[in-house]
Amino acid sequence: MISYRKELHFNLPRRRGLVNITRDVEKALAESGIQEGLILVNAMNITASVFINDDESGLHQDYELWLEKLAPEKPYSQYRHNGYEDNADAHLKRTIMGRETVVAVTAGKLDFGQWEQIFYFEFDGKRDKRVLVKIIGE
Repeated sequence: MISYRKELHFNLPRRRGLVNITRDVEKALAESGIQEGLILVNAMNITASVFINDDESGLHQDYELWLEKLAPEKPYSQYRHNGYEDNADAHLKRTIMGRETVVAVTAGKLDFGQWEQIFYFEFDGKRDKRVLVKIIGE
């Protein structure tokens, strides 16, 4: 068994943003040479998420509205965490959406169901963030 590690880097210009990273993950898989195994993709920051779903703009807007209802950004004073920072909502949104995803690798390809794509969801942007791509297999 072999392993391969790559970091993806992001610096989104807005506080929140959604990025389809499927092609980046596929590129890392091709670089690895692994044909059969597993690929882990995880946000390496506690205010961002990686998840799998459909790449449909209406759904993306629904995520934004739903998450804002569950953990609204403002008023900042509603959160005990906020003081030096104003990102308590970003921590909560990340908990809801999750840290990482794992995908099977079969015949050198991501073994997805129909419409599945991998996304990076930023909840506290405007600074450098990383996503880890770790692939193990043969």
